Amino acid sequence: MAMPDHERAAMAAPLLPRAALLSSSSFSSFGSSSSSLSDAASASSSADALSTMPQGPCKELAVLRDHPGTVSSLSLCGEFLLSASTGADIVAWQQPDLRRFARFGQGEGSVKALVASGGRVFSAHQDGRVRVWRVSRRSENAFKLVASLPTARDYLGRIFRQGSYVQTRRNRRRLWIEHADSISCLAVHDGVLYSGSWDKTLKVWRVSDLKCLESVRAHDDAVNAVAADAGVVYSASADGRVKAWEKGKAAHFLQGVLVARDGVSWNALAVGADRRIYAAGSDGHVVGWDRLGSRAAARWSIACDVKAHDMAVLSLCVAGDLLCTGSADKTIGLWRRQTGGELAKVGAISGHDGPVKCLQASWCRVSNGCMVYSGSLDKTIRVWWVPNDQQQDQQQDKCFKDENQNEKASVFFR
Repeated sequence: MAMPDHERAAMAAPLLPRAALLSSSSFSSFGSSSSSLSDAASASSSADALSTMPQGPCKELAVLRDHPGTVSSLSLCGEFLLSASTGADIVAWQQPDLRRFARFGQGEGSVKALVASGGRVFSAHQDGRVRVWRVSRRSENAFKLVASLPTARDYLGRIFRQGSYVQTRRNRRRLWIEHADSISCLAVHDGVLYSGSWDKTLKVWRVSDLKCLESVRAHDDAVNAVAADAGVVYSASADGRVKAWEKGKAAHFLQGVLVARDGVSWNALAVGADRRIYAAGSDGHVVGWDRLGSRAAARWSIACDVKAHDMAVLSLCVAGDLLCTGSADKTIGLWRRQTGGELAKVGAISGHDGPVKCLQASWCRVSNGCMVYSGSLDKTIRVWWVPNDQQQDQQQDKCFKDENQNEKASVFFR
């Protein structure tokens, strides 16, 4: 089928460097009726420019409406913002004007998570499969499906081996390389893809040949989030626990349990550049730990525990010293890490008509601020500009210090 002229023209455009994408001139175009935004609208890009907030520190730049279902995941992939929905589609929005560049993934099942790495996009689906998409501007099909995990080669190598089967919770036998339920989260680190599922397992895939290396029975309930940093993999679950895993010589082993709270579902994880790990809970709390010591003798110290929202926190993202929290209360909380390690609340963003399910952020040194992208159950993606105004932040809000000072003590793990 022939490609539409406007998509062909978009693919012929040169790739923009990251600094150019996030320049101050690019941001100003969102708030005006620029020709590029008008052209995108006429080409069904559905990117509507909005007037900026008059006196607030944050500006709402655009609203993107192009998904038939709720927005479930966001990911940054070079010059593209990728968004996925429960409507079983993925949309690539081209920056800086955020016109719709491509739509792919239709018919592959509801998309639960996205992650981009090394010229490939990995998508997690409700049918328990991970799809792999190759990103290329040299062909008309910029996002091409190249594999589905587990791969056919992986299946053929194990299907006739009796020891390759495990019993699932529905009393069915499956290959251990398969997820028995919806995949909820993905993370890529050091040449390895991690997938977490409602089947309570964490699976490990080698990115180079897409082979499943390991299946870890990680939790007693659904795995909601996974993150990786400096050789350690973190998993968060509805069983009330956040765990740290390290790769041994043959397999991953449990390095420690960072938190165990009965009745709390941990919904999201985010890792800062300084190795701090944040977890978001259904009780509205956000907890942060600082990783101390070497890998052989790692320990985590609770650095902050704040009541971030009145309702469940569903999503997190970190950009520099800025932490963004998305909640079921339809708002986005903005926090900055202070010198002493505690979090200071510097603002809140409202505008969505539904819970904020996913967040992404990218820092821009040129414009001294941050672009925040939020996806919601209201089927929209909103784009925000958050300036880096430390003095204003300190004057506006007080620090939200640890609620329980007794938890300041370091937690040691074997």
